[in-house]
Amino acid sequence: MITTLLILHGLLAVALLGAITHQAFSTARRTTTAQSFVGRFRSVGAPHYTNAIIILFIVTSLFGALLYPPYRLDVRPTLEDLDMRAANGVFEIKEHLAAIGLGLLPAYWYFWRVPLTPEGMVARRYLTWILAFVIWWNFLVGHVLNNIRGLFQ
Repeated sequence: MITTLLILHGLLAVALLGAITHQAFSTARRTTTAQSFVGRFRSVGAPHYTNAIIILFIVTSLFGALLYPPYRLDVRPTLEDLDMRAANGVFEIKEHLAAIGLGLLPAYWYFWRVPLTPEGMVARRYLTWILAFVIWWNFLVGHVLNNIRGLFQ
């Protein structure tokens, strides 16, 4: 059961990574042509990703919450026994960033829904990049911790 939840959590996280990365790069300043790879990567319809990103973030967080008790009971004691304080510390940061990301979702949704103004454009860009950082951090930390657990069990 835990393995199935972990796989689903990982698949949702990969879908979320793809969506937020496309959207974040679409908000970057245009310095390349649409014919280049980067230009085509950025030319996605960014507003269309908003609802999918919000839903994926919430569902991925819920799966993470379901996986949290087994992590606390199985993985964390192993890391503590191996004196891997840094691994526990980055997971604590991961938890806090996930909560911050959930708190940012209403503002993120608002700025992607309202008509675009110059001020809104800046807020949209920063909120998207902050959310992208949170998602990438959480994905990488979760992946590395899962691998550490696999190595020592």
